[in-house]
Amino acid sequence: MNQRNDYPAGVPCWVETFQPDVDAALSFYTAVFGWQPAGPGDLSGDGDGGRYYVARLRGLDVAGISSQPVPGAPTSWLTSVAVADVDEAVKAVTQAGGTVVAAPFDTPPVGRAAVVADPDGAVHGLWEGSARAGAQLVNEPGAWSMSQLATPDTSRAAAFYADAYGWTTETLGAGDGAATLFRLPGYVGGVPQQPVSREVVAVMVAGPGPAQWTPNFWVPDADAAESTAVRLGGRTLVPGFPSPAGKTVVLADPQGAVFSVTGVDHRA
Repeated sequence: MNQRNDYPAGVPCWVETFQPDVDAALSFYTAVFGWQPAGPGDLSGDGDGGRYYVARLRGLDVAGISSQPVPGAPTSWLTSVAVADVDEAVKAVTQAGGTVVAAPFDTPPVGRAAVVADPDGAVHGLWEGSARAGAQLVNEPGAWSMSQLATPDTSRAAAFYADAYGWTTETLGAGDGAATLFRLPGYVGGVPQQPVSREVVAVMVAGPGPAQWTPNFWVPDADAAESTAVRLGGRTLVPGFPSPAGKTVVLADPQGAVFSVTGVDHRA
């Protein structure tokens, strides 16, 4: 299921990065992942909203690269969750203890969106797709695979995401290496050979804060991707470590947006 045309409500569906220098970001991620950017589109629709590019592999949408709609905003990656109705989803988020960062807005013709935060401040998006459901290619080298939440209070986060999106949790591992898998019961995603249930939609780990969502991208070779990123001005935040899918490295791009890469053998 590497190619996708739809995402059920409650499934993370899209990742995008907001950058002060969008041209520099395009050059960096094109070199690291081999993306072909398409665009730009206007963020506001009135010709004065900055630039938004859709990154593609083999002609399929994999991520967004955007100038910052608000100058001075943090440089970051945003993970968005598919919802049936953005306005109703915002109500569910606030009732669950979250906050609204950006109220629902239209992005014609592709969909309707909002930006919210969980009770510990982890910012993420809500996406009601029309012309674009989300990423069209996932779980392949150069494409997004899954996003991870690092948070100081995993119990509070588990309760919030259960109430807001219907996610359940399952512990993977033990001790300092333990992680929590978020699952959406009944969902079938991922790839058949993956080492965890195909209901898994995200991962959570305990961290000192601030709470943050970080996207993970598959690559043919984690060391090579790290070397390219560092050569182009990025930084290694967490050196390579073993993960269920392969060797993972946590990186920051030259403008500070955090992401990770995992080296996988796509032939498996």
